[in-house]
Amino acid sequence: MHSSSDTSPPLSPGSELGRALLSYGEARRAAAAEARRELSLNELDARALLFVAENPGARPTHVRDHLGITSAGVTTLIDRLVQRGAVRRDLDEEDRRVNHITAIVELDTPPWSQLRAFDAAVEEAIAELDPDDARRVARLLTHITPSAGS
Repeated sequence: MHSSSDTSPPLSPGSELGRALLSYGEARRAAAAEARRELSLNELDARALLFVAENPGARPTHVRDHLGITSAGVTTLIDRLVQRGAVRRDLDEEDRRVNHITAIVELDTPPWSQLRAFDAAVEEAIAELDPDDARRVARLLTHITPSAGS
């Protein structure tokens, strides 16, 4: 039994860093959820739209592989985004059975910019860091990320 005079052991710097990383992850998830809510997009549709915006002309199989969903699932998802006016399907000129998907909304302007707002703010904060500090943090995150997935 602990008495009121017992003190907790001091937190190690690793614990502080771990809490900071968890806090960052939660803030990013919350910002993404809020952006999706305001844009009336589900998580998978938002991820697909971001992927297509970064990979103009992507084939549905590329979107499917990126998201880890079925062919039927990606067809339905792309149909939703086309109906929403967020992407367009273009037929391949050489093989009419092949579609290419391109984002037609501008993700750098409102309201669509909300999908990238958190990451843009993080990039602005990183730009204010000393470049050596930024490199050290990047090396640390690169080092610990594979360990976390094990």
